[in-house]
Amino acid sequence: MGSGGERSGRPSRAEPSRSGRCRPARLAATTSVFGKLFGAGGGKAGKGGPTPQEAIQRLRDTEEMLSKKQEFLEKKIEQELTAAKKHGTKNKRAALQALKRKKRYEKQLAQIDGTLSTIEFQREALENANTNTEVLKNMGYATKAMKAAHDNMDIDKVDELMQDIADQQELAEEISTAISKPVGFGEEFDEDELMAELEELEQEELDKNLLEISGPETVPLPSVPSISLPSKPAKKKEEEDNDMKELETWAGTI
Repeated sequence: MGSGGERSGRPSRAEPSRSGRCRPARLAATTSVFGKLFGAGGGKAGKGGPTPQEAIQRLRDTEEMLSKKQEFLEKKIEQELTAAKKHGTKNKRAALQALKRKKRYEKQLAQIDGTLSTIEFQREALENANTNTEVLKNMGYATKAMKAAHDNMDIDKVDELMQDIADQQELAEEISTAISKPVGFGEEFDEDELMAELEELEQEELDKNLLEISGPETVPLPSVPSISLPSKPAKKKEEEDNDMKELETWAGTI
């Protein structure tokens, strides 16, 4: 009974140890995959295994070999078909043998077609994996280079530098403004006096222009004509007087 209890208790004690060993094993497998992917710490298998370029080249060589095998089998199929037609009913046994060989060649050809498809798929997957590996590797290098470039940089120092640049630019603008400002070399004038003098000069120029336009005072006036103007007819004058009286009467009624 005691021995049986010990035997029955062993699996229960062994299960935690197995589950405990499972996690390190998975972790080691994951680490190995990343190690092979990035070429670091791959162990003997990683060091001794073929590189992706070598595997891709071997797959291409295999594809070329199988393609040549396809061409050979296609020619053999044509030969056997020609032989079967040639013998025909004259030599049925030879014709049947030729057809059997043709069938075997066709079967081999179909197998090679399937094998080529598998190899092509494997080669494309390997090429994609190799491309992704190179991309990740280059991205890692770029990240390290960026980190190294930023190691000697301090954000506070960058802010101070930018503030110094802004101060220097402001100082340069002030200097440019001071240089471009006209200098009288100690001579100062009253702008009001200058404006008054300018107005007097303008008034003198205006008076001079008016005198030139009016001309001299001795200009002779035109003579009065000696011919008398004709007087209005008496009847017409009476009609006008009557009209004026009517107008005045009408205005008074209003």
